[in-house]
Parts: sequence; C-alpha cells; structure tokens
Amino acid sequence: MVFADAGTHAFATLPPCVRAVHDGSGRWRGEATVERGHGALSRLCAWLTRLPPEGAHPVVVDIVSAEDGERWTRRYGASHAMPSRLWLARGALHERLGPIVLRYRMTVEKGAIVWRVAGIRIFGLLPLYPGWFAGVQARESGDDGRYRFDVRARLPGIGLLVHYRGWLEPA
Repeated sequence: MVFADAGTHAFATLPPCVRAVHDGSGRWRGEATVERGHGALSRLCAWLTRLPPEGAHPVVVDIVSAEDGERWTRRYGASHAMPSRLWLARGALHERLGPIVLRYRMTVEKGAIVWRVAGIRIFGLLPLYPGWFAGVQARESGDDGRYRFDVRARLPGIGLLVHYRGWLEPA
C-alpha cells in the first residue's frame, strides 16, 4: 500500500482502523454527508473530478492495490462512482481525479492523517498555482473503531466545491 510503503514511524501510531484502510486491497461500507457548492464554476470543477452529489448517502469504497499504486472507487448511493488512482512518486503521494493530478503533503497530527495539496496539474502537464488550493484538505481519523473521513475543497473566487464527511467499516 502506498502509505505503508512510505515507511514512516508515524503510520504505526495511527488508530488500527485507519491503518487497516491503508493496508491493501479491500471493500469498506459506511455513510457520508455531502455539501456541494452551487456556482457554475464550482459545479464544473465537481463534474470534472466526479465529486459526490449533495445529500446523505450510503458509501461503498473498493480499494485495489497493485505495484503501481492503488485504485479507489468510491460509490455514493446507487449511481455515483468517484474513481481515483493514488501512487508514490518522488517522495510524495499523487492522486488522479479525472483530468486533475494532485500532489499531497501528508502529516500525522493527533492520531489522524492530514492531507494538504502541495501541487496540482491539469492532465498531468499544466501546473496550477498551489496557493489557490490552500482550502483543500482531508483528514482521516478513527473513532469507536470506525474509520472517519472529512474532506473539504474550497477555491478562491469559486467558493465551496465540496465538503464530505462520514465513516467506513470493513464490508
């Protein structure tokens, strides 16, 4: 798994449910609440990256690990899939969401993984100013044996793209 491959001591300090999600292939089920921005640019960005629809949803996450990284498919409700690919390159975690490739700086803070955008490219080629993405952050933690997630994306001049949060358990 890409996180465990990073070989950090901090990974070993995370709650067991967080480590389990990042320990290889598997299926996870839970619930999520999603808020979405309503402006035209917000809706376009969300559509391009397949962000989940607004509302409360059952969630199924399939994680498939391979030598070149991981493929995550998040299903919100019966009909919306949000696929992404994650991999390590040059010491950083990368994620492809549609035409966007994000490079993350990750830290472990108070027993949680915090993801912050360190770089972004469109189609893997055209870099965008990373300061525009300071409002994009994810947090993974554990509570009552459940894996918890809280993802927020807000861009200057556009506003809220998405804020989704919820929990997962092994399926």
